[in-house]
Amino acid sequence: MRCERLRTVQFVGAVALAASTAFAAACGGGSSSSNVTAPTGTVTTDTFTGTVQVGGIDSHNFTVAVAGSVSITLVSTSPQTTLTMGLGIGTPSSTGTCSFLSGGTTLTPAGSTAQLTGTLNAGTYCVAVVDQGNIAPGVTLSYTVTVAHT
Repeated sequence: MRCERLRTVQFVGAVALAASTAFAAACGGGSSSSNVTAPTGTVTTDTFTGTVQVGGIDSHNFTVAVAGSVSITLVSTSPQTTLTMGLGIGTPSSTGTCSFLSGGTTLTPAGSTAQLTGTLNAGTYCVAVVDQGNIAPGVTLSYTVTVAHT
């Protein structure tokens, strides 16, 4: 339990750092806008389902064969359908945890559009769903997350 709380605290810290970095970048005064683009070329979509306990984290590994774009979508949660959850992408560590990439985390409810996008080199990665203290006591949350990559 202590280890799960530590990972949750680390995840919250990573999200706070990513958010402050994005906020600082947004306040740079530039007038250009950027558009999020979906993966192009041959897209591979990995669909993962799992469960998260109160204060817990659940992750899944996936392999990117060729460098390209990635889009990650927390598609659904159940039985609580409107919760804000932590969503992150990283690299699997030797201890079985998911070490998040810089800028690779967000807090989001489930939805139909990608909540995380970016580019990845070929390699093995992990996607994680994390409770931020929003799951009701005694509830085990089921989820579906997709990872589309080229």
